[in-house]
Amino acid sequence: MSRSGRLDDAARDPIPFRPFSPGTQPPYDAPAYLSTRARHPARPLVTAPHTVTETTGPCFTPSRFPALADISATDGRAAQGERIIVNGRVLDEDGRPVPHTMLEIWQANAAGRYAHLVDQHNAPLDPHFRGVGRVFSDEQGNWRIVTIKPGAYPWRNHANAWRPNHIHFSLFGQGFAQRLVTQMYFPGDPLLPLDPIFNSIPDAAARDRLISSFDLETTQPEYALGYRFDIVLRGRGATPFEDGEHR
Repeated sequence: MSRSGRLDDAARDPIPFRPFSPGTQPPYDAPAYLSTRARHPARPLVTAPHTVTETTGPCFTPSRFPALADISATDGRAAQGERIIVNGRVLDEDGRPVPHTMLEIWQANAAGRYAHLVDQHNAPLDPHFRGVGRVFSDEQGNWRIVTIKPGAYPWRNHANAWRPNHIHFSLFGQGFAQRLVTQMYFPGDPLLPLDPIFNSIPDAAARDRLISSFDLETTQPEYALGYRFDIVLRGRGATPFEDGEHR
């Protein structure tokens, strides 16, 4: 599936599911990403059989988890920074839509600071930007959110380390055990070649699937630039997810 949203040959001619190809998902232990040294498993994983609790609940619906699709303002006051529109589709490996998927996002503000007590980066907070949102995919897998383009920020992983502009995505299935987490980046960011998290994915084509594309059709005149970011849940064209190779 291309980021343009058009079905490719694999979608028109469905193929059997293939496991992830080596190098397309980030490992638990990425040496250049220093914090993985302390938090990656040091022993073989133990598989715990799923029970009904993990496979059937809860039910993620807008009635129980209200959508927040425009986070570019709070209480009617616009946030500082560049307003953007991000949209896309949630798809399976054959390009079919995955409807009613709950997507949650979190991100830094335009100055590169999260609205979180742990973030003490010397950058201003924005009282009109909370940095969290929630949307649901429709019957065709489409979703859309209005936000502010996040700023880069230092993260002390190595000398003069800065994270590229990015938005975190969390996708929920039908139960607690069905959750995937990924990050979306922006085209042309000069920090991408230097970022150990982005480059923890060995396969270049897989890394490119984390980069959104500018979308003029989504762009609204005199309002906001538009970006497209389709999310493929599995198969040979899957979006890289955190710890994806171990699912």
